[in-house]
Amino acid sequence: MTAGDKRGERRIIYAIVGPTASGKTNAGFELARRVGAEIISVDSRQVYRYLDVGTDKISAADRRIVPHHLIDVADPDEIFSAADFLERASNAISRISSRGRIPLLVGGTPLYYRALEGNLLSESLPKDETVRKKLELEASAAGTSALHGRLLNVDPQSAARIHPNDRVRLVRALELYELTGRPAPELYAEKRKMGASVELFYFGMSMPRPLLYEKIERRVNQQFRSGYVEEVEWLLGLGYSRALPALQGFGYREIADYLDGKITFEEAIQGDIRSTKAFSRRQDTWFKHFSPILWYDIFKCTIEKVVGDMEEVILGGNFLKRVGTNA
Repeated sequence: MTAGDKRGERRIIYAIVGPTASGKTNAGFELARRVGAEIISVDSRQVYRYLDVGTDKISAADRRIVPHHLIDVADPDEIFSAADFLERASNAISRISSRGRIPLLVGGTPLYYRALEGNLLSESLPKDETVRKKLELEASAAGTSALHGRLLNVDPQSAARIHPNDRVRLVRALELYELTGRPAPELYAEKRKMGASVELFYFGMSMPRPLLYEKIERRVNQQFRSGYVEEVEWLLGLGYSRALPALQGFGYREIADYLDGKITFEEAIQGDIRSTKAFSRRQDTWFKHFSPILWYDIFKCTIEKVVGDMEEVILGGNFLKRVGTNA
């Protein structure tokens, strides 16, 4: 069973997962070079244009060596959902495969993988930019508590699970109600699950947590020396709100606080490090439940050996035997 084979009607796709800073990007790049693959980024922050330093995007030069998909596909003030990812990734998989190339998923956003597996509600629910902007203005003028009160009247189930300060989800729930006249849970209940016609086999990258934390600290410090603050300052100067989901991620929010004079430069660095470590722990929790998966401890073997083994598994078609399941 080699790369590109199908099991029934489901195409087999390989993915490299693991916590941030575990070496996924380097391993994916080298593996793609060896097997003739193109990489589909599975990263909820790298989809945004202009967020480069903080999301640790692969360089434009390397993207000319190995084509990458789903990087820089949305502006920072756009809503990019798991359903959007599913649609774009499914299209990319089909187009890459039709050219005789191998699609290779690389990234650390678990929800996006779950979408591809079929664990996401189907057809995108309606959206309307005009309605959303009106609700955003209302939130700015009256506060999110006012939106939460409105939602409590029309959709108590959603109001019960959405925090009164969660502006993004409050706006989305009210947007759905205004467009359909129905509460969001009712709409979701009608939707069938969907996913691309793929079967995902995972390569997991891991290392002892203390070593991972050291890598995270080095990377954050390098980012702060490489224009991270200037990147955030430029984005805010263009009028992008720090309240946008794209700029609420770790690092961006700490730097925005620093630029607002709320914290010191060193506090911004340490805050980013703490948030990134916490994120890596959440990723670990998620990916432990992914299956079928073949784990590699990169503390015990070199990236060269890891990539060589991945290449052998893909081209030899023996993935399931290697993880101890029945082919």
